Amino acid sequence: MTPECERVLDRLDGPLPPDLASHAAGCADCRALLEGFQVLAAPSSAPPAVPIDEARLEQTRRQSLTELAAHPRPTPWWKEVAVLLAAYLGVGVVGLLWVGRHGMMLNSASPLAVALVALLIVVGVGGGAMVALAPRQRAWPFTLVAVGALVVALAQLTGRSGVQVRPFLVGTLGCMGAEVALSVVPLALALVLLCRSAFQPVRAMAAGLSSAGVSLLVLHVHCPDGSAGHLMLGHVLPWFVLAGVAVFIRSRLPSRSFAP
Repeated sequence: MTPECERVLDRLDGPLPPDLASHAAGCADCRALLEGFQVLAAPSSAPPAVPIDEARLEQTRRQSLTELAAHPRPTPWWKEVAVLLAAYLGVGVVGLLWVGRHGMMLNSASPLAVALVALLIVVGVGGGAMVALAPRQRAWPFTLVAVGALVVALAQLTGRSGVQVRPFLVGTLGCMGAEVALSVVPLALALVLLCRSAFQPVRAMAAGLSSAGVSLLVLHVHCPDGSAGHLMLGHVLPWFVLAGVAVFIRSRLPSRSFAP
């Protein structure tokens, strides 16, 4: 390719000066290049214009203005957290009154161990609600939620009394049923609030751990069985399973907003 050909290539988007036009007229390569460029640059037929439904557009505009007038500012996220925590508190009190008909605080471990584990569960419940509903520019790390759950589980097993009061199968199934029953209302409310933002598995898992943590706390202070097998199968395992159920259900629920 000659220098003149390179100059023609650089000027394809506009008219050629006289000297380059005369060169292109006598150069077979430049003629082929110009003909190909003209074919590619030929305007394609414009698609037919879509008619605008003015009535529907005006209706949408009025609905938007009405919604904006009714809610000029978004609901602060901390109010949703407060509502969720208030529901947790109500379910926890009802749960203690329900399971504590024949004794409320029956955990026979040392009072210090019972208090420390209960404090860890309370922190996990509150922290899980924050992780689930607090807005952030990026997703929460999965390791943060996983490590927090493992710390609570290990604390339960470490601070156990080691006493087995009831038959293993009867006691385990009873605690499983109580934990699932007490988690229905908190989990349902957490899922409703989660649908106001885009689906994120970490947030759904944190919401599941947080909502099921209410029943975990109730069982921790009430259950007299402190063997490792009972705590693992009757308390900790259902807690993890309910968190997985929360992620599964949230992944199939529609989002009312796709904000982070």
